[in-house]
Parts: sequence; C-alpha cells; structure tokens
Amino acid sequence: MPNAPLDRYGAVTHEVINQPLELADYNLFGGDIALKEAITREGAEWAVNELTDFGARIGAAAYLELGALANRHQPEFDSHDRYGRRIDLVSFHPSYHRLMQTSIEEGLHCSPWTDPRQGAHVARAARFYLHSQVEAGHGCPITMTFAAAPCLKLQPDLAKDWLPKITSRVYDPRNVPVDQKMGVTIGMAMTEKQGGSDVRANTTRAIPFGAGGPGQDYELVGHKFFVSAPMCDAFLVLAQAPGGLSCFLVPRWRPDGSKNPLQVLRLKKKMGNVSNASSETELRGALGWMVGQEGRGVATIIEMVAMTRFDCMIGSSSGMRMAVSQAIDHCRQRAAFGKMLIDQPIMQNVLADLALEAEAATVLTMRIARALDDRATDQEAHILRIGTAIGKYWICKRSPGVACEAMECTGGLGVMEDGPMPRLFRESPVNAIWEGSGNVQCLDVLRAMSRTPETLDAYFAEVSGAKGGNAALDRHIDALRQEMSSQRMGAAGDFEFCARDLVDRLATGLQASLLVRHAPAAVADAFCASRLEARGAHQYGALPQRVDFRSIIERARPR
Repeated sequence: MPNAPLDRYGAVTHEVINQPLELADYNLFGGDIALKEAITREGAEWAVNELTDFGARIGAAAYLELGALANRHQPEFDSHDRYGRRIDLVSFHPSYHRLMQTSIEEGLHCSPWTDPRQGAHVARAARFYLHSQVEAGHGCPITMTFAAAPCLKLQPDLAKDWLPKITSRVYDPRNVPVDQKMGVTIGMAMTEKQGGSDVRANTTRAIPFGAGGPGQDYELVGHKFFVSAPMCDAFLVLAQAPGGLSCFLVPRWRPDGSKNPLQVLRLKKKMGNVSNASSETELRGALGWMVGQEGRGVATIIEMVAMTRFDCMIGSSSGMRMAVSQAIDHCRQRAAFGKMLIDQPIMQNVLADLALEAEAATVLTMRIARALDDRATDQEAHILRIGTAIGKYWICKRSPGVACEAMECTGGLGVMEDGPMPRLFRESPVNAIWEGSGNVQCLDVLRAMSRTPETLDAYFAEVSGAKGGNAALDRHIDALRQEMSSQRMGAAGDFEFCARDLVDRLATGLQASLLVRHAPAAVADAFCASRLEARGAHQYGALPQRVDFRSIIERARPR
C-alpha cells in the first residue's frame, strides 16, 4: 500500500550487541608482560621508558590503520617513464612510507651499530617486535639495511662512504643517486631460479674491469629470481668471479649519475608480505664493487644472513603475539551459550595454549638478542650460532598454526578482509621460507654441532641453568644429552633423516628452560607438561586439566 506508515521501530531492524570493540588505542609494550620482563632480564632496562612511549604511539588506532592501508594499496612498478627513459620505479602508498620513516627514525636499521652499549640488540629487537605487529612487510628493507652493516665493514674503503648513510636516521625514498641522499637502504640479491637456497649453483657472472680484487669494479651479468625491496639504494649480490663465488655491492645508480643496469622485470605476486615489493631482476652489465675476498662470497655475506634470520625470529614472534592479542581481546568481549567466551573451559584451554606458544617465542628471541650483545664471549657466541638456527626454524614453523587457531577464536569475523586476521594469517608462513627454509635451518644445526662441537656444549650449559626446576624438563634434557653422546652422533650426517625431530626437541628444551627460570610457575609447568611430557601431535587446546588457565590468559591480555 503506497505511503504506508512505518511501524513504531522505523527502519531500525536490530541493535548491535555482543560485538567486541576493535583492539586499538592501547600500549603494545605496556600490555606485554613477557616482553617487559625480558627487556629487564636481558640487559636493556634502560630502554623501558622509550619502549613504553613507542608502544603507546604505534598502538593508536590511526597508526594501526597504516598497516592495513599499506597492504590494501600494493606497490606498483613502472620500468620506464612516459618519455621512454628507464627508471625501474616502484611506487608505494603513503602509509608504507610513514611506516618506513618511523622505523628509520627509531633506529631499527642501525641502533646497535651507532650506540653499541649493553642491551643494544635487545632494545632494538623489542622495537622491531612491536612495530612488526603494526605491519610486517616494510620490515624487510629495514632488516636488510640493518644486516648489511657488519658485512660492509669487511671492506673498509666501501664502508667509509656507505656506512654513514646506511646508519643515518633520515628516510629518503627518492629514486636518485646516492650522493644526493642523506640516508639509504640496502637490499640483498642472492636467489636464482636454478639454485634457490643452494647459492653455490648461482650463474650470475662478475667480470673485473681491471685487475680485480676486494673493493674493485666489476661488471655483473645475470638473473636474480627473488630480490626483495627493489627500491633500495644498493644490493649485496652473489656472483661468480674468476676466483669463485664472491660478494658485491651493486648500486641502483652509477657514481656518474647514470642508471645502473640493474633492471626490474616484474614484481612478484605473493600470497602475503604484499606491502613489501619483491622482484625478479636482471643485471645487464651492472657495476658492482667486490666486498671481501674473491671466492669467499658466502663467508662474506653469512653475517648478513645470520642477522636476517634473527629478524625472522623477531617477526614470527611478533605475529604470534598480535594474533594471540586479537584472540584474547575478542573472547573477553564476546558471549556465547550463556557466558563470555573467555570464561568457557574449552576456550580457556585454547587461549592459554596459544599464549604459551607466543611467550615461549618471545623469551627465546630476546635471549638470542642478548647473545648478540655478548657475543664476544665464547659461550654467548656458541649460543648465538646454534640458537639462531634452532629459533629461526622452530618459531617460524609455529607461527602459521598460532595464526590459524587465533583466527578461529574470533569466529566469522576472523576471515573478514577488513580486519587484521587474514593479513596475519597470510604473513605467518613467510618467515619460515625467507632466509633459508626449515630444512636448511635443521641442516645448519647439524653442521654447527659437527664442525664446532662447542656449540652443543654451550646449549647444554644453557639449559642446565633450569636443572631441578621441572622434572619433565630434566628428563627431556637427559634424554637429549644421552642421544647426542651416543656413537651415532659421531657423524652428524647420520642424523639427517631425523633432523627435524632432533631440532624440535632442542627448541622445546631451550624454550622450556627459559620459561622454568624466568616465567611464573603456571606458564612454565603448562609448557613442560604439554610440549615435553605429551608425545605426539596435538591441536592447540589440549593442555592437561591441572593447568592454571586463567593465570596464563590474564598474563597475556593485551589491555
């Protein structure tokens, strides 16, 4: 009937109730008890006030939105300008540049090098961990720039000109020659189609212009299959020189101001990490300077690789923390079947289990950060050597499961693209692949034990600090020690078939020992009971009934 009057409710169909408020306008550092404890314990108590201010600033709703925008508006590539000149320009949304600017100004790319005091790596790792919760993709060029510094120090003549700009806290994204910029970023180009992680199979050639040798000019010709952050100002590249695989610094622009023929072919179409441009690139006679000794390219760049692997640990720990924060915050606001989700026993088991995983990742990551600070001592250098490979493998492997389960805790909202969970989920597998996959890390652990047995001694010295604190951990460590000392350990290669099982147990033993020493008993006992006593695969949420679920969840609440 035309012009029928509306009923007394007008056009209102329902009231929005029992829906959570977004997790925003909170302090990412202030609400992270495990991180705050680790900062003090591992030697960076002096940074607490700065981290508190930083956590509040980046936890603001408007700042958190930058992460969403940087992924919604993906990088765009132009090979030439409209006049036909080669530019190799990748354009980013302003949100990406804002995130990069914050990271650079906060020194996430340089602070341990420019202010090398006790706890410098711990404080820097904490900042990276917090900022990665906002947005992970932009961390790639930050990590590579950070990791490039110790590599370039091996070539003092290059370091003299480049390091001041690498460690500058000025972010300058312009596509111009280096002499026009106060601050630069550095990328890495190792991977080729035929080799992948096997970089010794690389075919890119480096031909000397003159006599050749460290610091000298070479012409590089070849194809790199994965070059992340192609807008960096220079790249550390592996190529075959006459004397073998060597490392080179290849700038985007030549010193005379002309474009170096390091040419981007296309941007990769990635499942995750989409704010960060990754490219396929060809070197068509590009200028590069040799870094380190000819034929020692892997040895030269290995320090950079070690640093980037550590940042993968930080990034995955960060992603787990954010996923768990989202799940707990949702469940404390959402009711179902007569009570809040967070008060339902089956959900408590899941949330507590996820919280255990996130805290264990955080404490191990910060322990390795302290080893970086104290690497001048043999014990810490050995812990760094074996612990980075163990942690990179284990933490990055655990991240997707945590993201998936946390997404499920938020129900149908979890799969909505206008929320954070799909981005966290897509990001979660990336670090397990970047900088050496799981198998590569496990083989690296075996290599370390075989070539430098002191690393295994350092491991057992570390975990023995928790002896007597938990019976399950004591049994776990005794079994590992017995297996390692058996005759079969004479050749680490014999362990290759069971390498993952071995590294799994090394990882959980190391995490458990840290929790027994430093976390509340509720956390440490639950971790040991579920990760050490219970053999076989379980879904998250299979913690034993005796666990203090509420204490664990309360400790992990983000606000």
